[in-house]
Amino acid sequence: MMMVRKSKGLGERHQKILDFIASYQREHKHPPSIREIGEYCDISSTSVVNYYLDQLEKSGNIERDRKISRGVRLTNGAPIGDMFRVPMMGVIQAGEPIPVPSNADFGSFTPEDSVEVAMSLMPAKEKGKELFALKVQGESMIDAMVNDGDIVILKPTQDARNGDMVAVWLSDRNETTLKFFFKEKDKYRLQPANPTMKPIYIDKGESLEIKGKVVMVIRKVERYN
Repeated sequence: MMMVRKSKGLGERHQKILDFIASYQREHKHPPSIREIGEYCDISSTSVVNYYLDQLEKSGNIERDRKISRGVRLTNGAPIGDMFRVPMMGVIQAGEPIPVPSNADFGSFTPEDSVEVAMSLMPAKEKGKELFALKVQGESMIDAMVNDGDIVILKPTQDARNGDMVAVWLSDRNETTLKFFFKEKDKYRLQPANPTMKPIYIDKGESLEIKGKVVMVIRKVERYN
């Protein structure tokens, strides 16, 4: 899963805040609110968000106007790093498997069907190497911090280790799902991260194709006025 690479003089959370401000600004054409920054960075207290923003202001990475609600902007010297595009391949079900549409193709996309990712957020060995993105539908992975509407970035692979979060295509059933993968004695277990849902068991004689391993999650941020 994702680990944030530190920029010189900054902690991981400082860097995560900077990357979020940059990506949010690109998408929405205005800065995020303090509450939105907290939601993305899993900080429940707005005073804690302000603490980090004050440090970033003192270090010269941002400028702030405290008279307005979205008064945060990056300075020219902010170490955000390059952005790159990851193709969006469609929707993956994080719940009960759903049928694959007849025209579905994990390898089909147009240049417009993509998401921007900050290079500094990606694991070093995964930077742009044939990655693809899927939008999550469902709540079976909520205890793994993957919620309905989030986007998962995946590395194409046909193999997985026990405990990997993977996108699976059950071709015999013509269904897809996002789950933790486990090999057992005579079957595969697709484990949800939601205590209200049961695992899916697949006999080893039944077709199961792993399409990708999750390397990063882009969380959906609720918007507040």
